[in-house]
Amino acid sequence: MNNSLTQAVYLRDYKVSDYLIDTVNLEFDLGETFTLVKSELKIRINPASKSSSKQLVLQGEALELVSMMLNNHPLEDYELDKNLLILKKVPSEFILTIVTRIKPQENTGLSGLYKSSGNFCTQCEAEGFRRITYFLDRPDVMARYTTTIIADKEKYPVLLSNGNLISETLLPDGKHMAVWEDPFKKPCYLFALVAGKLDCLEDFFVTHTGRRVTLNIYVEKGNIDKAHHAMEALKKAMHWDEEKYGREYDLDIYMIVAVSDFNMGAMENKGLNIFNTQYVLAKPETATDLDYVHVEAVIGHEYFHNWTGNRITCRDWFQLSLKEGLTVFREQSFTGDITSKTVARIHDVNILRNSQFIEDAGPLAHPVRPDSYVEINNFYTATVYNKGAEVIRMQKMILGDELYRQAMDLYFTRHDGEAVTIDDFVKCMEDASGIDLTQFRLWYSQAGTPLLCVTDDYDANHKTYTLKIKQSCPPTPQQAEKKPFHLPVKIGLIDNTGCEILNDILHIKKSEEEYYFKNINTKPVPSLLREFSAPVKIHYPYTDNELLMLFKYDHDAFNRWEAGQQYAVNLILSLIKDLRYHKTLVIPKDYFDALIYQITTMQHDKLLLAEMLTLPAEKYIAEHMSVIDVDAIHEVREWVALRIAEELKTIFIEQYQQNADLVKSYQYNLANMAKRQWTSCCLMYLALLDEAMVIKHFEKALNHNMTDTMSALGCIVNSNSSQREHVLHMFYEKWQHDALVVDKWLTLQATSKLKDTLTNVKKLVKHPAFDIKNPNKVYALIGSFGHRNPVRFHAHDGKGYQFLGDFVLKLDALNPQIAARMVKPFSDWKRYDHDRQLLMHKQLEMMMNHKNISKDVHELVSKSLN
Repeated sequence: MNNSLTQAVYLRDYKVSDYLIDTVNLEFDLGETFTLVKSELKIRINPASKSSSKQLVLQGEALELVSMMLNNHPLEDYELDKNLLILKKVPSEFILTIVTRIKPQENTGLSGLYKSSGNFCTQCEAEGFRRITYFLDRPDVMARYTTTIIADKEKYPVLLSNGNLISETLLPDGKHMAVWEDPFKKPCYLFALVAGKLDCLEDFFVTHTGRRVTLNIYVEKGNIDKAHHAMEALKKAMHWDEEKYGREYDLDIYMIVAVSDFNMGAMENKGLNIFNTQYVLAKPETATDLDYVHVEAVIGHEYFHNWTGNRITCRDWFQLSLKEGLTVFREQSFTGDITSKTVARIHDVNILRNSQFIEDAGPLAHPVRPDSYVEINNFYTATVYNKGAEVIRMQKMILGDELYRQAMDLYFTRHDGEAVTIDDFVKCMEDASGIDLTQFRLWYSQAGTPLLCVTDDYDANHKTYTLKIKQSCPPTPQQAEKKPFHLPVKIGLIDNTGCEILNDILHIKKSEEEYYFKNINTKPVPSLLREFSAPVKIHYPYTDNELLMLFKYDHDAFNRWEAGQQYAVNLILSLIKDLRYHKTLVIPKDYFDALIYQITTMQHDKLLLAEMLTLPAEKYIAEHMSVIDVDAIHEVREWVALRIAEELKTIFIEQYQQNADLVKSYQYNLANMAKRQWTSCCLMYLALLDEAMVIKHFEKALNHNMTDTMSALGCIVNSNSSQREHVLHMFYEKWQHDALVVDKWLTLQATSKLKDTLTNVKKLVKHPAFDIKNPNKVYALIGSFGHRNPVRFHAHDGKGYQFLGDFVLKLDALNPQIAARMVKPFSDWKRYDHDRQLLMHKQLEMMMNHKNISKDVHELVSKSLN
């Protein structure tokens, strides 16, 4: 076994760097076959280090060392291996100059400096900078950077890096040079460079102190008309951060560059964010309402990182949630403020339940602050990001809005310009509020999703009501025993007429707690975990009538939706049992009546209404089964949807006719988005009954806006319509030159419910529109099939498993980061029936035994097998 595949890094072994780097002067000479990188590093001994060694160890990958000088003298006393440059004896302060040769054109891993659509760009988080030059590649080494870029002026007219532009110079032989200087210290993972032919949309923002900040969004040629929404989103985010957190932008210019080939969603490099085009480009004809929302969210996320990630960064990668969990929470709050708080919260919780809860319940479970890793890129997870955001949300709830703001102000003041830990953050929460969060810290160190079991008792004679809450957390691979968490649980009590008796926040800290409520005149129905106040699972023995009552009358909008979801899950699970025993499937009339009640009473909030009428996802239903039966879940859920369509057909037709407006000019605002989403919901049900209606909708929408077009196309792709192939061809012919729209075309086919989906996916892998080297294409086709199509991926013949296993190995040779992400559908293999377990296990073993497996894939496969 190759030790590099299994060698873990442990939090307990953290030590400060023996050396610090104060300044970094970089010079890039960008060429067509190779690039020369000259780095001049001002280095000194770290006074905080206890080491007496005079040895300096720098990290480097895929580099050719050309030359090296120490204080302007050639350096020969060094040792060089594949990934380390070891200088045997160095002085306490010195200037180290290194020249390396790299080949960005051959960098298919898209980490470090690489080319995308003919343009140079970088991605240095987490450990990509070591693929540019030898360096102390760790986040607690922060330096000031000056970057010089030299390139052919005709091929690369735009030269960008972090900070402010200092100078531009024309050079001989058709070249030019730009010098950028970043006045703020940063770790090397925040370094960025872009060079290429790009169009620029320029605007400005005036801060609350009157400073004018230039805003530039750079896009590939021909895409400038799709950048305006991103610009408005950026200005919204800048205003919001000033208003909610008192944070003002600190440079004279803020730049965003959208590139086609990018492993992540976006990267918050100081002053020069690099984005996946998916989260910048949007116009009505090519982007859906959800795309518009995602652009706002991700633009906001990366901008908010300027303070929560850049000005204050993480000491080591175990603290990743310090910046990501906090910034996701800020992004979620921003999205809720500019759209719908309740719908935004529903979307947040769906991601948590359909991704993070599954992660927490399987072999890949890890704490929000992991204890160890083999490959840090594998820990950009839903646990670190989304559960980490929930942990911040709970702290805000415990402190209250005012104290939370004071604590954040203290955090920014105390740690500006530093690389810190999660404990440093929580200490600020404690110091500003006076609240002891010792027990709460367990959220960062314990993995797993807590389960709350709730029972109650009502004493009619004394008019008292008692809630009993037991918390437990199942064992995870690294942690068998768990201590009780500090849980803030928002509750309400509802009487039998639907009136709210009280609402409160219960702070659960013990394994068992009892709460007594006096002067309760009738037995109430508890509304538990309002707003999803803690990332937990909850069990209370609701009757069907109680759930339907909450679905109608709960004063908390999130819990109204939640009651409807829980009723639907219970119904589908019950019908699955009936299906197994060959009983007639029946849906109670009360459920149809409750749905009609929602439609009748929620016309003022059609965005939320669309969520109320949407059935739970198959993946979420599966989490309620001890042995997942993908076929039964799919069959019954489809049958329930059809019965709803049949029962409410007249209402859906009426609502569709009132709200569908396929020729009106598209406007992105809450009211119009709500109408479109509700129209799409109605169409989804009507498509089960009337094929011609959906075709007509598609043909009208195709030339007007992508939201309505995709609503219809999604229905058609999931049908056996004779028009299916014609419609797909028509869509592709119109949009084949727009990469992001083609991604939608691939995704729809990969997630189709039809039995021949795998056959079609295999054909699409060979289609000219697919490119295995482009992460967006891989996510759209392969990721969608594995992650979002359980009934076809988990087909009983195992061919879906074999296809994905083979593809992972092929991709692993090109881009290990993305290949590792494709492994995750195999990780919960023990949750399925015996035959499927054997088939998935076979693929995991096949990948494990591959002689050229990367450590990215190896780590996830080996953990999945345990």
